[in-house]
Amino acid sequence: MTHPAAAQVPQTRWARTVDGACIAYQDIGRGPVTLVVIHGWVSHLEIYWEQPRFARFMRRLAKKMRVLHFDKRGVGMSDRLSGPPGLDVQMDDVRAVMDAAGVERAAVFGWGTGGPPLACMFAATSPERVLALCIDAEISLAEDVPIGFPREEQELYLTRMVASWGDDERADEFVRQGFGPSAATQALAHDPAFLRWSGRFMRCAATPASYAAFDQMWYETDVRDVLSSIHVPTLVLGKAGAGEPEWAAMNEYCVDRIPGARCELVAGSEGVVWVEEPEPLVRALETFVESVRHEEAELDRMLATVMFTDVVGSTDRACEVGDACWKGLLEKHNATVRAFLARYRGTEVTTTGDGFLATFDGPARAVKCAQAVCEAVKPLGLEVRAGCHTGEIEPMGEGDVGGIAVHIGARVAALAGRSEVLVSSTVKDLVAGSGLVFEDRGRHTLKGVPDPWHLYAVTTPPAT
Repeated sequence: MTHPAAAQVPQTRWARTVDGACIAYQDIGRGPVTLVVIHGWVSHLEIYWEQPRFARFMRRLAKKMRVLHFDKRGVGMSDRLSGPPGLDVQMDDVRAVMDAAGVERAAVFGWGTGGPPLACMFAATSPERVLALCIDAEISLAEDVPIGFPREEQELYLTRMVASWGDDERADEFVRQGFGPSAATQALAHDPAFLRWSGRFMRCAATPASYAAFDQMWYETDVRDVLSSIHVPTLVLGKAGAGEPEWAAMNEYCVDRIPGARCELVAGSEGVVWVEEPEPLVRALETFVESVRHEEAELDRMLATVMFTDVVGSTDRACEVGDACWKGLLEKHNATVRAFLARYRGTEVTTTGDGFLATFDGPARAVKCAQAVCEAVKPLGLEVRAGCHTGEIEPMGEGDVGGIAVHIGARVAALAGRSEVLVSSTVKDLVAGSGLVFEDRGRHTLKGVPDPWHLYAVTTPPAT
């Protein structure tokens, strides 16, 4: 019988790990940032979506971000094991999911038992793959941390859970023990629909024996010594309504030990993040990740000289010589430009039909390259206009660049005449001593650019 929510379940895919295991994952939403969600260790991707509270939480997460989430190795729809895998193996699983989805770098959000330790370990050992780290404070359950408890209590807990695992008649035990002590959560232990879902979830997520083995592994996992090695931006998310002082102490513990981390308390009280209204937590997470992304974009900005070139009268010339001949001329033009880019150490960014955008780390090289191109294409019966400007540019992905400097460079080039190189006053002021000579072309208002700009034409004979 098909569950009524089945039609809304995202497609499940499998990532192949370095040792050949299959890790089930889902890829939902779109946005400028990818968020990898590391759930508490018990999960089943498709049964999860049968729970409306979970579906509500994930859809809200995916509203502004691309979201990847997965079943850890040994549970849910991922390959089952005879015993629990270590953190090093599970980190490979995270990488495999990101690689399968074509994601080089992502924000990572770990929650619940097993989520924060794995997220912390991954961020510490693979910082080049992690834009930002978001966790709740459940990084350890050892007896000597604020939220920890003695081994004998762990053994008693496991005995009760294993005895009732997957039993519909005793699903309330799973809810009471696994979802926390709050009044709202405990009310779920009396909700028939939630209890039916809980029984099915347990049976599909893990066997009683594997539950016991995995839960014991997470109880013994302790990443406290790793925290000081985390050097990515980190947010510890706490619930303002969680009344236990142990959680406040645990939040402080994480912030004290992760360099530069900060804690934000959001409205709510539940330890299982998807149980209650998701908006406060998701909004805090989004705001943090977006701030990191904008900060990185600012830090990635660099000073460069942009050069635009464009064939003058290209449409008329193409009509004059015909399509086949024009294609040949354009190929020769492109080869000529690329040869001079290599000579003057320029970087091709893109071609614009019959023009080029390139960047240089020195303004004099950009100007001399533009001069050389203007002269070199004349024997082809072509004339080129060129413009140069120096300013901060911003990498945009896929080798593209952006920023106001790019817009200024394009506008300067558009004002150049046949076989002319026009530059901004910034370029002129930066090439003193280079031997370049300029002719004043006055002040110009550039479309879409604030304030008029003083432009100059290069009059120095090109190098031969």
